[in-house]
Amino acid sequence: MRFVFSPPASDMTGLLTLPWDQPLADWQDERLVEIRQRGISRHVVRFVADDGKLFALKSISENLARREYRLLRELADESIPAVQVDGIVVDRGPDADADAILVTRFLDYASTYRAVFSSPRGGPATDRLLDALVELLVRLHLTGFFWGDCSLSNALFRADAGSFEAYLVDAETSERHPSLTDGQRAFDLEIAVERVCGELMDLEAGELLPADVHPVEVSEELRQRYERLWLELTREEIIPPDEQRHRIAKRLRRLNELGYDADEVELIPAPEGTRLRIRTRVAESGQHSRNLFRKTGITADDNQARRLLNDIASFRGYLEQKKGQPVSEIVAAHRWLEEVYDPVVSSIPSRLRGRLAPPEIFHEILEHRWYMSEAAGRDVGTTAAARSYFETVLPEVPQPFAANADVPA
Repeated sequence: MRFVFSPPASDMTGLLTLPWDQPLADWQDERLVEIRQRGISRHVVRFVADDGKLFALKSISENLARREYRLLRELADESIPAVQVDGIVVDRGPDADADAILVTRFLDYASTYRAVFSSPRGGPATDRLLDALVELLVRLHLTGFFWGDCSLSNALFRADAGSFEAYLVDAETSERHPSLTDGQRAFDLEIAVERVCGELMDLEAGELLPADVHPVEVSEELRQRYERLWLELTREEIIPPDEQRHRIAKRLRRLNELGYDADEVELIPAPEGTRLRIRTRVAESGQHSRNLFRKTGITADDNQARRLLNDIASFRGYLEQKKGQPVSEIVAAHRWLEEVYDPVVSSIPSRLRGRLAPPEIFHEILEHRWYMSEAAGRDVGTTAAARSYFETVLPEVPQPFAANADVPA
């Protein structure tokens, strides 16, 4: 038996005592857990909790396991949202059910699409799930990845300041190319439309889909959203000579707002002006996260970090108005952490801790404060908003998988 682990391998040492030489479906171990509302898989997939971490184990042929292991590591190198691959186990012996087991890390605070539809929060989930899946598919295509099995089941979704971010889970059918042809993209998109339609029909049969959501219409909307985003990122445009600087700056700013950078800007003379051609790439992710961490030491997803940075900026303005003099960013961030953020996080009731990431809870409290203040006709303050949120909103949030995963398999 051989283990191939990604660094740091120390995270995996606790798994070495699992019964790797037996068929995965037959395992009996106290660390095995069941994940409620899990997605659909063609393979045997089991979940193991060890040392505070949750791992997904998939039984698969060695060739496919090594290929998926390599592709998931390449996705990480490209900053594409995907599950963390921890390793593969091969040469498991004659009694094992397959040549290898692929080991990935289950994503903290993540949900499957089934769990999202079972416990909807923040309004209808369909639009936010579609946007997240389309964003992931476009990012893959821009970096030359053909997914081959894009679906809601093959993604996990994590709340990020009111929206969702989709993470690729299954790269078994993926391919890496220098770039994708229009035909490859169209085929990948067609697979996504077909898969999503089938998954929504399955939810409809289980009475988990809202009555106003129609699977065929929603799956076609996925196609339209993909095509709109792809066009926005890759379209060429003709610019009159006297508008070059302004129009190029405007287009680049729009790309940045969408989370992308210009890898190459090409200006081609044309009879009617200048043809602007931009090669787009995914922007380096985590700019807001790194900025927030540098200022406060808080680890957060990018949208959450942007929201918290905005609150720090607002708090800084309040301090400057109160003092009647400028306040540095460092001082404002330190006081915000000490006077605003930490008191809110420390006041989360113990029975509700772990429902959401603390930065997401803080973001939702800010949203709750806004709605309460609108209703009251005055600013109710963060303390009152937090108290109300803990009493009325957070208890309705389902436990995340790591907390739910307490039922022996």
